[in-house]
Amino acid sequence: MTDTWLIVGLGNPGSEYSNNRHNVGQMVLDELASRMGGKFKAHKTRAQVVEGRLGLGGPRVVLAKPMTYMNVSGGPVAGLCKFFDIAADHVIAVHDEIDIPFNTVKLKIGGGEGGHNGLRDISKALATKDYLRVRVGVGRPPGRMDTADFVLRDFATAEKKELPFLLDEAADAVELLIGEGLLAAQQKHHPAKA
Repeated sequence: MTDTWLIVGLGNPGSEYSNNRHNVGQMVLDELASRMGGKFKAHKTRAQVVEGRLGLGGPRVVLAKPMTYMNVSGGPVAGLCKFFDIAADHVIAVHDEIDIPFNTVKLKIGGGEGGHNGLRDISKALATKDYLRVRVGVGRPPGRMDTADFVLRDFATAEKKELPFLLDEAADAVELLIGEGLLAAQQKHHPAKA
């Protein structure tokens, strides 16, 4: 296996979804691609990819946005792992998370999918839950709004003002996770309990 990292930004394809909360993972990848000076290109694994290095002399990474719908993200992720010879422990899924507040980034390895069908499909396709996750908080739906309706809506006006900072923090978290490991990234991005 190579030392290459696969960073997957989860979301749905098409311009009608591009600014939805559910696509925040792909927005983070756009920020990382911008930092690397790369442009996404179509790949035979039904994904758009950018290959390069994180920082000068940094580790080799493949940024990937599956071009399938969220619920069937596993096929492209497994295909990319096979194509680039990447083990599951070098996969990072960047995704929206309703169980943490908007403007919050948390990191973990493995565990449950919390009802997130994109993660569930990746776990099934990789035959393991032991891959890294950068969880980008989008908050809970207001009142009795259906979760699917909530995540398939664009961010609210007030949230849009904060969104660039959230994307920046999540991109920083990915870089720190790869550069210094999960514990260091968690210590920086998880607020201390009072």
